[in-house]
Amino acid sequence: MSIVVIGSVFVDIKGYPSRTYIPCGRNAGKVRYVHGGVSRNIAEDLGNLGLEPVLLSLVDPNGTGEDVLTRLMEHGVDTRFIRKVPDGMGTWLAVFDNNNDVCASISHRPDLSPLLPLLQEEGNPLFAETDSILLELDLDEVMLDEIFRLKHKYNKQIYAAVSNINIALDRRAFLQQTDCFVCNRQEAGVLFSAEFSGDDPDALARQLSERVMDAEIPSMVVTLGGDGAIWANRNGEYGTCAAQQVPVADTTGAGDAFFAGVAAGLTYGKALAEACCIGVRLASSVICSLENTCPRFLPSEFGLKTNS
Repeated sequence: MSIVVIGSVFVDIKGYPSRTYIPCGRNAGKVRYVHGGVSRNIAEDLGNLGLEPVLLSLVDPNGTGEDVLTRLMEHGVDTRFIRKVPDGMGTWLAVFDNNNDVCASISHRPDLSPLLPLLQEEGNPLFAETDSILLELDLDEVMLDEIFRLKHKYNKQIYAAVSNINIALDRRAFLQQTDCFVCNRQEAGVLFSAEFSGDDPDALARQLSERVMDAEIPSMVVTLGGDGAIWANRNGEYGTCAAQQVPVADTTGAGDAFFAGVAAGLTYGKALAEACCIGVRLASSVICSLENTCPRFLPSEFGLKTNS
């Protein structure tokens, strides 16, 4: 099989000002509707890498839900384990300023409770055959209990991202069972209740290494925006990965693409430093466009040799 991704689907509503953005004012511009959600983005990124991922998720039983399914299938994602339920999809409303940075947003989270019976029904055959599992750490705790039970039963690797760090704080105990956790600098600061101070990536990597060892987290990667990423594991190894300098069109989805690249690299035999380089390449390709996901690549372009 391939990689199984577990998590949510969103529809993103993005507003871009055509003139100077005025906070609290009326701003003329363009509004775009884009398929989003951390796990949906990750699944499409993996599909665009030619890895034929499986997405276990939910969509609304309407035309928008059908559009999401159609796009995912067109991008090589296995959608057999996506169920149609009311309030199955979330919505993210975002307003961008003239620097293409998000200046305001509101997020409506979907009801993911129907994922649990789906996981209980399909989890055993999925986990038995998959190469690895990717998930959002802020899923319901009872769902994470089932996922990690299956992880240990079938001895599989789990790689985790996060869409809401405040919720994920309540799931912190699962980090010691997560083979690699990926987040941004701000989220890492919240997770460890300590700011990552300074601008030197090498110094930040040393800070991360100390905290990862203290927390007994197997491995962790922290993105630094334009400064690239840092990584560390509980064995005391750590390092940095430089960013690629590209023109910025929209940063939405760049973190998801980075995570997809890291997880794909780790799944198919790359060391953590090499996997981070794959993540940087994918993130850079997203930043250059208004899409939430990377363009199409071949696994061979990243030296990925799958089991299929």
